Amino acid sequence: MAKVRGAIVVDNELCKGCGLCVVACPTNTIGLAKEVNSKGYNYAYMENPEACIGCVNCALVCPDSVITVYKVKVS
Repeated sequence: MAKVRGAIVVDNELCKGCGLCVVACPTNTIGLAKEVNSKGYNYAYMENPEACIGCVNCALVCPDSVITVYKVKVS
């Protein structure tokens, strides 16, 4: 049976770096980038991708709905 791991995609240009997803993540997968987007915000990204379990907490708390969560099969 294949294992399933989570993965997120963040729309970097629309993310305003509020940090709610960072706090909501139970596995400390998400961090705020040192780089900024065109609006000057430090956007969210997968800082620790192997820890993601695909729980969707980050997408649920995102006020701008810029996070998409995927479940990926790992062999």
